Amino acid sequence: MEILISNWSNVECVPKKYIFPPERRPGKLEFPVCHDIPLIDFAHNHPDEIVQQVIRACQEFGIFQVINHGVCENLMYATMNMYKEFFKLPSEYKAKFYSNDINKSCRIYSSTFAYDTEEFHYWRDNFTHRCHPLEEYIQSWPDKPPKYREVVSEYSRETRKLLYKILDMICKGLGLEKGYFEGEVSKTHLLSVNHHIPCPNPSLTLGMPVHSDPNLITLLQQCDVPGLQILKDGQWIGVHHVPHSLIVIPGIQLKVMSNDKFITPVHRVVTHRLEARTTIGVFLGPSLEFLIKPATALVRTEPAEFRAFTYPEFFKVFNGGANKSDAQLTLNHFRDKH
Repeated sequence: MEILISNWSNVECVPKKYIFPPERRPGKLEFPVCHDIPLIDFAHNHPDEIVQQVIRACQEFGIFQVINHGVCENLMYATMNMYKEFFKLPSEYKAKFYSNDINKSCRIYSSTFAYDTEEFHYWRDNFTHRCHPLEEYIQSWPDKPPKYREVVSEYSRETRKLLYKILDMICKGLGLEKGYFEGEVSKTHLLSVNHHIPCPNPSLTLGMPVHSDPNLITLLQQCDVPGLQILKDGQWIGVHHVPHSLIVIPGIQLKVMSNDKFITPVHRVVTHRLEARTTIGVFLGPSLEFLIKPATALVRTEPAEFRAFTYPEFFKVFNGGANKSDAQLTLNHFRDKH
């Protein structure tokens, strides 16, 4: 069987390696949809109120959606269509980019980073590439579909600009100097696209693992096919799709730098029986050398909740022992016991 599920056709049953143990399956097919996730209008007439809405969302919910955010709707539509077409390309073309090497700057893979050794596979293909500096990486991107590099480069620039706008709002709301989250703290800029084909039995498998984002901040462009769920008060709830909106998720590193003032949600993706689902994620994260720690301005009058660490130190704990692949448990390893 082909490794990439986007190359499959006429799938009538879930292959054995994709069937999770009963305690890890979604089980039921109907989940409540949450309509309470903060929806923030960036065209609001009072900028200070927008800042406060962003801070409250990061503190109370850990996820929010933005509208009138400045990323052109036509560009969002064109980029989404670009990826739908990419996953339909011949398997021979996509095979040029196939790799399980996480250090490769442009690659496609299936399930997780450890396809050959994992016990169960997730129902997804992922296409990831680096975006900044653009001139350094664009030549490694696909040249198909036509205009891929032109469209996606504009999308990466516009979404990066939006993320820095949001980070500056967070700076203002926390009392940090403007630009605090620029430079080495957000040097890594990845565009990561998940594609899930229709699944014959969504109750048996998952489209993505239960996880929290280990990076600084995430921007997600969803489609109208449901799938993204967050764990809220011990219950899985679906994230309601708002047309033309973008989802913002503070990552583990932002939780640390806010000195534990922010929440980063546990979330997962379930599959759909009838429709394919494609989503675009934009991720900012620190350089390998950057020392991640609570912002100095926040620990002058209160204790630091975490000790300093680098991204490689975080992932060494993340990838081994009892904390394996659990960002929240990994973060506890770096908590300051006072």
